[in-house]
Amino acid sequence: MQLNQYSYNSISGWSKKLDNSLDSKNTLILIFASHDISTTLNPINELIDAFTNSKFMGCSTAGEIIGNSISDNRFVVQIIKFEKSKLQLASVKIANSHKSQGIGKQLIDKIDKEGLKYIFILGTSLHINGSQFIEGISDIDLQDVVITGGFAGDDQLFEKTWVLVDKKPSYDSVSALAIYGEELYVGYGAKDGCNQLGIRREVTHSFENILYALDNQSALELYKYYLGKRADGLPGTGLIFPLGVYIDGKIKIRTIIGVNEKEDYLVFTGDIPQGATVTLLKSNLDSLVQSAKDAIGFIHFDNKVSSPLLCISVSCIGRKVILGQRIEDEIETIMDTLPENTQQIGFYSYGEISLNNLGKCDLYNHTMSLTLLGEY
Repeated sequence: MQLNQYSYNSISGWSKKLDNSLDSKNTLILIFASHDISTTLNPINELIDAFTNSKFMGCSTAGEIIGNSISDNRFVVQIIKFEKSKLQLASVKIANSHKSQGIGKQLIDKIDKEGLKYIFILGTSLHINGSQFIEGISDIDLQDVVITGGFAGDDQLFEKTWVLVDKKPSYDSVSALAIYGEELYVGYGAKDGCNQLGIRREVTHSFENILYALDNQSALELYKYYLGKRADGLPGTGLIFPLGVYIDGKIKIRTIIGVNEKEDYLVFTGDIPQGATVTLLKSNLDSLVQSAKDAIGFIHFDNKVSSPLLCISVSCIGRKVILGQRIEDEIETIMDTLPENTQQIGFYSYGEISLNNLGKCDLYNHTMSLTLLGEY
């Protein structure tokens, strides 16, 4: 496996001259960029012209990660040439959020299963129910296949996100990269940094990922109470307090992605089942930075890997909001802990995808999700 990285801005152009020597049918061009298409189309087209045989994947973000820092250029690129592994792309259009489970199943159905080792998923985030989408993926038996990824962002505007499909931005799609071959190494780990804030409450009125009431009181008004003066910034300021949903004795973290003042409800990344017990959660700076390091602790490293390593880091926009000026601390912590021959690329998302401790695909929020790729 061979790697190269670039960043781009509209004033100074590329960080270095594009080198298409890694172009091949088993090369991935992975792009994380601003939601503003007017600033991203030119560099995308230049990459398409330079890498005519490669496969393209990418999405809009709430912040781009490259190396040990957050990019100020708003367009970052990872070139990955797989020398011993094969690649396949698949995508599905999103009809509406109520069909999210079927969309997940359709996406996996499009992927060849023989020799499958790893799936990386990117999806537009504002018109899909993340937890139901993951359920659709889990409906299909993919034993020993690692699945990770994330949902696109748009800088806390919560208006429009995109993913690349057929080398063009799409505002209503999910995409997947499937990688095949016994010579592929995949490591993964994920960890949140949340603690309980308020008392436990019962969900007394909800529908799928829409929350109306907790303990027969308006959920929106409860969030406004905790946010105080910051309530005017909803849904963005609501990222400070994710919701912990108790399911089978464990907490699933869900973050706000929408507010409807007229009908008095909140929209979350995944289902908030009626009758479930929930609690507001909080994080502090140190717990978030430590959780990034803890995520690495879950990764099974293999010293037989002969190639450079690529770390794809998908962190939550909620973490970015809370960390503020210390945002680069979690990125630097990851790079300081990983092996020296590792390159890091990634983005801040509206939902993270990784395997849970049972080896099942799951939806996360307020979590640092890491995927390590290499070849033997």
